[in-house]
Amino acid sequence: MRYSKSEKRLIAFSFVLAVIFAFPQAVSAMHIMEGYLLLSHSLIWSAVALSFIVMGVIKIRKIVQENRRILVLLAMSGAFVFIVSALKVPSVTGSSSHMTGTGLAAILFGPLVTSVLAFIVLIFQAVLLAHGGLTTLGANTFSMGIIGPVVAVLLFMCGNKLKLNRSVTVFIAAALGDLFAYIVTAAQLAAAYPSEAGGVMASFARFLGVFAPTQVPLAVLEGVMTVLIFMALEKFAKPELKQIGLEARA
Repeated sequence: MRYSKSEKRLIAFSFVLAVIFAFPQAVSAMHIMEGYLLLSHSLIWSAVALSFIVMGVIKIRKIVQENRRILVLLAMSGAFVFIVSALKVPSVTGSSSHMTGTGLAAILFGPLVTSVLAFIVLIFQAVLLAHGGLTTLGANTFSMGIIGPVVAVLLFMCGNKLKLNRSVTVFIAAALGDLFAYIVTAAQLAAAYPSEAGGVMASFARFLGVFAPTQVPLAVLEGVMTVLIFMALEKFAKPELKQIGLEARA
């Protein structure tokens, strides 16, 4: 995808902000709730997420300009993220377990577009549902809207390359994309609250251990739900899938 000069400058500016906020800050020692992260951590994660969101907005604009019918798929993908990620299960202190819903959007549109959808969903959930928070928006966007979708897209591409069954490929991509989002969340919480005995790694292992009992079955459920929706799209939205390069397999 080619960017105009103004778009390149905007992306470059967002990267500069990421460098400014991420590196000089000293760090002492899936929706993370409001106020649970130190200000320095919040700024770092927000700065890192910013570049992806800027590029995602540009990509969405190009997609819509090329074919406005794709807006239906975009809206559906965003609604799926909002609904399934709002169904939370209490987990560790300061966070919760829930499906992310971003695997479908990642498969359809890629991680850049998904980062924007996740960002919008997280704002609405923080304001309307008190789920997550505005100060932790960058951290939650990074885990749920960036890393999870990147993993999902890579796995989907690998499955296609290996010529695996499409449903199997979608399931693996969505389920593991969900799990990786929570691995990142566990790392974010561990970095913010390292254990007195063992430091960040010990805290990371502890957070993963508490997340696993609820998140593994939720990831499996998300994989199944994503497969069912994708099968429906292959049946009822063949022209739209073809336009975004995802022709239904015979």
